[in-house]
Amino acid sequence: MRILLFTGKGGVGKTTVAAATALKCAQQGHKTLIISTDPAHSLADALDLELGPEPTVIAPCLWGQEFDVYYSMKKYWGNMREMMKAVFRFKGGDSIMAEEMSVIPGMEEGAAFMWIEKYYDEKAFDVIVIDSAPTGETLTLLGLPQVTKSWLTRVVPGQKFAIKTFGKVVRKTTGVPMDKGYDELELLFSKLEKVQALFSDPKICSIRIVANPERMVIEEAKRAYTYLQLYGFNVDAVIVNRIFPKKGSGTFLAEYIKSQQDYLTEIEETFSPLPIKKVLHKGKEVFGLELLSSIGDSIYESDDPTKIYHDEAPMIIEEKPGGFEIRLRIPFIGSDDFKLNKYGDELVIDLGSRRRNIFLPRFANFLELDSYGYESPWLAVSLIQKV
Repeated sequence: MRILLFTGKGGVGKTTVAAATALKCAQQGHKTLIISTDPAHSLADALDLELGPEPTVIAPCLWGQEFDVYYSMKKYWGNMREMMKAVFRFKGGDSIMAEEMSVIPGMEEGAAFMWIEKYYDEKAFDVIVIDSAPTGETLTLLGLPQVTKSWLTRVVPGQKFAIKTFGKVVRKTTGVPMDKGYDELELLFSKLEKVQALFSDPKICSIRIVANPERMVIEEAKRAYTYLQLYGFNVDAVIVNRIFPKKGSGTFLAEYIKSQQDYLTEIEETFSPLPIKKVLHKGKEVFGLELLSSIGDSIYESDDPTKIYHDEAPMIIEEKPGGFEIRLRIPFIGSDDFKLNKYGDELVIDLGSRRRNIFLPRFANFLELDSYGYESPWLAVSLIQKV
């Protein structure tokens, strides 16, 4: 099974691109499911069809699904949900608060993970296309099992023997058996970790960043790319959406079109060697299968969207005594062709008249630039802890 996940800044057209990709996969004969993990669902609007919390037939070889976390918990994790509600009632919360708080942090994404694990085990689909939430929410997928465990230990005891003692007290107060819920919770964690491993396997999962040729969008795309690479997720393409055609350069949009062309050049230089796929602006709102089909054709032409377009880590971070070494793949430069500086969590590389800003993980704020060296195509940067 192949998993294709689309992410990017809110409003760039992730849903449209994801839906167009799913339709293209189905047209090529792949049994395809497109699912939305964004709480503010817009997938049904893009497809111009009604979708529910279970897979719905859209077209030949194509199904769609919009997650509902409460539906998923009620169907698959009823005991765990009742356990969490009981804990919050035991701690003094009213029924409404307990109902809301029973959805633990990350469960929207966690619900998506559980469905994916189910489909993977059942070999239900050839391709799963994920229309994800905006970048920030998507990145919570990366540390979901760890974050959820950390939060939960603040609410209930983390040891098996302790939960039994704690459960007896809660059961006397609420009448809810805790052991079944706790077993369900342990199963949830094991499945989260299993699906996280699937997402980290480049043969199974490819992440594609959707962007527009605009300054703020590009900056967020660069940060997303850095974090996705850091955590071992394979980004195999960047899809630039809503590009105005050059033939409109004589209109009142002339200045905007010119700036788009400059940003396109920047995107190609910044994300090299990733493939950059481009989607021209349709001049109207995109929804319905006919328009989505034309967008899928413009992105992939005769290609199979399920192919792996790129599988090479452009950044490698290794821990060393007193700090880290960061290796960046920057081809086609000489060792004397650039200058390098560090400001906070940014590396700034000056290459002739051009400047490249590389965003590092936020922990780099607390590190100092020690040394650097270049051996084509890798720039090795040594960072040490501040004294």
